[in-house]
Amino acid sequence: MLGALGYAGPADGITLPDGGSLPSVFAVSDLAQASVGAAGAALARLLALDGGAAPTVTVDRDLASAWFAFSIRPEGWALAGPWDAVAGDYATSDGWIKLHTNAPHHRAAALGVLGVPGDRDAVAGAVATWNAEDLETAVVGAGGAAAALRSAAEWERHPQGIAVAAEPLLLVDRTSDTSGPRPIAVRRDRPLDGVRVLDLTRVLAGPVATRLLAGWGADVLRIDPPGWDEPGVVPEVALGKRCARLDLAVPEGRDRFVELLSGADVLVHGYRSDALEGLGLGTALRADVRPGLVDVSLDAYGWSGPWATRRGFDSLVQMSSGIADAGMVAAGAERPVPLPVQALDQATGYLLAASVLTGLARRRSDATGSRWRTSLARVARLLVDAGPAGHKDAAGIDPAPPLPEGPVERTAWGAARRLPPPLAVDGAPLWWSVPAGELGTASPEWPAG
Repeated sequence: MLGALGYAGPADGITLPDGGSLPSVFAVSDLAQASVGAAGAALARLLALDGGAAPTVTVDRDLASAWFAFSIRPEGWALAGPWDAVAGDYATSDGWIKLHTNAPHHRAAALGVLGVPGDRDAVAGAVATWNAEDLETAVVGAGGAAAALRSAAEWERHPQGIAVAAEPLLLVDRTSDTSGPRPIAVRRDRPLDGVRVLDLTRVLAGPVATRLLAGWGADVLRIDPPGWDEPGVVPEVALGKRCARLDLAVPEGRDRFVELLSGADVLVHGYRSDALEGLGLGTALRADVRPGLVDVSLDAYGWSGPWATRRGFDSLVQMSSGIADAGMVAAGAERPVPLPVQALDQATGYLLAASVLTGLARRRSDATGSRWRTSLARVARLLVDAGPAGHKDAAGIDPAPPLPEGPVERTAWGAARRLPPPLAVDGAPLWWSVPAGELGTASPEWPAG
């Protein structure tokens, strides 16, 4: 699978030791090890710009699989549940649908369409009267998030499946030439020290990418709208970041964002493909405000086709693209069977990080900015195209293994420990100087100097 990501494995200095595999009909642990390796290889290439051999890259398969689940282990406290009480899979009159209701406005949209209160039994009764695709269309049209269960064959025939299949895994464009006083200097042991990353991402792929960048020293400033929270995953992904709030829908918030952007090296965003354009913060403005910017983005369903602007999440894309159906068939189950972890989000996050690192290398060598795009649906296509899991230990490892002894992280919620990093780039260890903290606790500004 590493070859599909543009790397040759040992020929690129990447070592992928053997290990177990997460239990799945798909090669999830292959995807985990390969995507983490792609990020490591991209850093190695950046480091090699100063001359000499690129450092070796090693990816621990079992740890990569484990980080695709959760890296944090609380001590004396518990993580919030990842799902709203209404969210989940429901039987329709002709199949299945997943309702994603973690965000209050998505929950309100689904309940409004169904005309029931937020009671799971009432929701199930109402859903059972609907055709799956009709309900999907109605919930999405009301501003909610839902996905009907489709087989891989159905997705291949679907207009959006056809559009996604025609897109590259990573689409890259050259943008403006760099200017101004902030060259990209690379310190071998802390390679992203001084690199400013403006993070406009939420659950889950984008935060995974920026967490990795922070581990190599990047100054990551995450921006969320007022009132937004994602308690089930913030302790996992806020590691190494400062987290602030801005309302980009009002002039004052947009103006402050533009000021921040003018001092950034990297922008990572996960809004729907038309969202920043709608806020007056489109691609042309971003390139003008920060010449040389490395502008990296993802969306759920791709950048072309009828669903290019549709909101979505990993679990919904699994339903749409045939993954949950294939799991159900393989298990002989009566309901959809998703991947054992949010593998589309996680793999996309590491590919975004690889894009950032490659963009920084291009900026350093050619003095140009770049714009990178991928989608959860395109990563799903990569996983499906890789075929069924063929590893000898295809049900072999625990997605939450016992935690080796390690340093205590003083998070905002209490003491915790982290799994060791799954990725080792020789001479450039991953470590995070800032423990995970609450959203909205920092000021929306870059440090002086």
